Amino acid sequence: MAFKATVLTLYPEMFPGHLGAAIAGRALERGDWSVESVQIRDFAIDKHRSVDDTPSGGGAGMVLKPDVLARAIDSVAADTRPRLLMSPRGRPLTQERVRKIAGGEGVVIVCGRFEGVDQRVIDARNLEEVSIGDYILSGGEPAALTLLDAVVRILPGVMGNQLSGVHESFEAGLLEHPHYTRPQVFEGREIPAVLTSGDHAAVEKWRLAEAVKLTAERRPDLLSADEDQPVRK
Repeated sequence: MAFKATVLTLYPEMFPGHLGAAIAGRALERGDWSVESVQIRDFAIDKHRSVDDTPSGGGAGMVLKPDVLARAIDSVAADTRPRLLMSPRGRPLTQERVRKIAGGEGVVIVCGRFEGVDQRVIDARNLEEVSIGDYILSGGEPAALTLLDAVVRILPGVMGNQLSGVHESFEAGLLEHPHYTRPQVFEGREIPAVLTSGDHAAVEKWRLAEAVKLTAERRPDLLSADEDQPVRK
């Protein structure tokens, strides 16, 4: 069964976006995955098709109405797909979570807008809040595209060489090692000799050491999060 993504949004024209090109686009054409957009505004029932209202208790901005969003969510066929709400207050998206989503039948993604989403619909429809980083976007659509990009690329058959998805940052709990290609010398900088030595064991040892070094310098939290991380010798 092909992976199916359903996105609830006020801007359905943003999908599939960049996912209609390159390897994700080719996989979309082959039917390896699909994406459908649901216009949240279609479920507003007043003459102005209102989807938001002022926050209870006062404050700036507007809040996405729970009744409208609930009807939009309920229009999606009931299945076992996880329901995600892209939100800066959500749990950080990790490669582990990406793999878990990719291993399922698909995902339902709600794209928030305005100041936020009424908490009652989050609770009532069991929405899992997910964040792609500690920053604020204009809406959940770019975040949803990012999540789908991460998921689609590791679906079976999408990448030409499946090993491409194995030796990447976060797959082994480390940032990825540096990469080099020809020419041998670029502006006086040479490819590290070990990479052209033909000694595969030495190459793997070098790559691991560089990955650990980079992770320690840039993301030490990844090393401290797992006591079983390999130690550079």
